Amino acid sequence: MSKEPAAAPESDRLEAAPHPRETLEFFGHAAAEQALLTAYRQNKMAQAWILGGPEGIGKATLAWRLARFLLAHPEPAAPEVQHAPSLFVPGEAPAARQIAAMALADVFLLRRSWNDKTKKFFTEIRIDDVRAIIHAFHRGSGTGGWRVAIVDCADDLNRSSANALLKLIEEPPERALFLLIAHQPGRLLPTIRSRCRRLMLGPMAPPDIAQAVRALGGSIAATPAATLDEAAVHAQGSVREALRLLDGDAIAFDRTLRAMFERLPQLDWSAVHALADRLTGRDNEAAFDTFMRTLHRFLDARAKTLAGEGAGRLIGYADAWEEIGQAARETEVFNFDKKALVLGIFERLERAARG
Repeated sequence: MSKEPAAAPESDRLEAAPHPRETLEFFGHAAAEQALLTAYRQNKMAQAWILGGPEGIGKATLAWRLARFLLAHPEPAAPEVQHAPSLFVPGEAPAARQIAAMALADVFLLRRSWNDKTKKFFTEIRIDDVRAIIHAFHRGSGTGGWRVAIVDCADDLNRSSANALLKLIEEPPERALFLLIAHQPGRLLPTIRSRCRRLMLGPMAPPDIAQAVRALGGSIAATPAATLDEAAVHAQGSVREALRLLDGDAIAFDRTLRAMFERLPQLDWSAVHALADRLTGRDNEAAFDTFMRTLHRFLDARAKTLAGEGAGRLIGYADAWEEIGQAARETEVFNFDKKALVLGIFERLERAARG
């Protein structure tokens, strides 16, 4: 399935969570699942799908769920397919065990690979990665059934690798299926989009997020219900974001930040300076990431709240969003002082809140 060593880190795996290929339970997207099942039952399965939507909402889990189902039930007319209530395949089924172990010759995974020299992931899916998949894909099927390629995620393709993948999608072998996971489908090459059927998944409801987190098991499943519910409400429909909030003291820090934002335009500048000091330095990257994510959630929520009050009320926050985004990008590119960025963000928010 993958050319990476078994011990290599996986760019498509959340830390301390099962990989989507190992996740059997699925929450919050019954309509999308039924759309895929219906297409397969009716023998109208498109050869390539874009599974689109925000990051961390279950797109990869759905892709692997479909791959397991096709490998376990290669004939759409079979009674077990025609009467299946969902794409669920039990964990003890051979297809489920083989996919979890990445031991099937007919399932291919295209993702950012691990650079053993730099000890980091490559920033893009490289053309060499696509060429390896093309070579393997055109070999004879190991089972005579479906060949499934999952791209996680297609946003990471550069122009060269995207064009190479396009050629494979245009001239696939028989019974080939391509599942392209995309957080921003509109940014994919138009030629790729035109050859794929698009299935969009929306943000998950908080109860579904809570269920999904519980289903992961491990220590995270022991999270107090109130804490888990709070994380789910503020996770913007994403299990990934909920898990980030539940890591360490992130939820408490997020709560503190939300309180500061909600008090605008009233600010305790001593607290703002203390926060800016906390977010400075390489050892505080996780806290800075939490700050920026909470800020974006606040701005998004404020824009939605003010949308019904006329364009005039939105202008200040729209300008603030643009200016803050530009300042954040410049800080990252040029390694500017994060403390100055944080202080500037609160100054800009204060002006926007005062109208």
